[in-house]
Amino acid sequence: MKIGIIGAGNIGGNLTRRFTAVGHDVSVANSRGPRTLTALAEETGATPVRVEEAARGAEVVVVTVPVKAVPGLPSGLLDGAAEDVVVIDTGNYYPRERDGRIAGIEDEGLTESRWTERQIGHPVVKAFNGTFAQDLLERPRPAGDPERMALPVAGDDEAAKAKVRQIIDGIGFDTVDTGGIDDSWRQQPGTPVYGMRGGADAVTEALGEASPERPADFRA
Repeated sequence: MKIGIIGAGNIGGNLTRRFTAVGHDVSVANSRGPRTLTALAEETGATPVRVEEAARGAEVVVVTVPVKAVPGLPSGLLDGAAEDVVVIDTGNYYPRERDGRIAGIEDEGLTESRWTERQIGHPVVKAFNGTFAQDLLERPRPAGDPERMALPVAGDDEAAKAKVRQIIDGIGFDTVDTGGIDDSWRQQPGTPVYGMRGGADAVTEALGEASPERPADFRA
């Protein structure tokens, strides 16, 4: 599958490593340009590109940049992507540490991913946002392994969500359906599932214990 990754930080870099390891055709971009991705490209076989080119021909595009950077992504970001391209959003809102105050999230009560959808003009599937980056490399397990981790996945489009869950299964993790994007508060920072290293049953239980009220540490 052709996958475009926008953002090459801890999560973006390790997703590049995992996706290429299982045979996906990956293009990766960051804000500093392709020349800064030479080492990652040599390590993984991924193709370094400009952000404007990351989605070309892609069936899946991963947006893994700071939430505050989302409005600055190029217009026409998904131009040239497959007609039914699926966009994965890994973002988390950290108003005190990084992002500053975002009115749509604070005042309108939008989930982070619903806000991101509005910025890029395309539906998203929320995944990988509560996963430690190193776990992507160190904790994959075959299906049925009792130590296999499960990752929560939210999205409004059932077909898109199914594709993302299939991709995650392919890199060694189970998944749990969190519901739609308006339900994705269940996996935002400060919830029981955030950063959890558990199987599907434990993740399902944690999702059920979540509160829709954003914790004070994650409000501006």
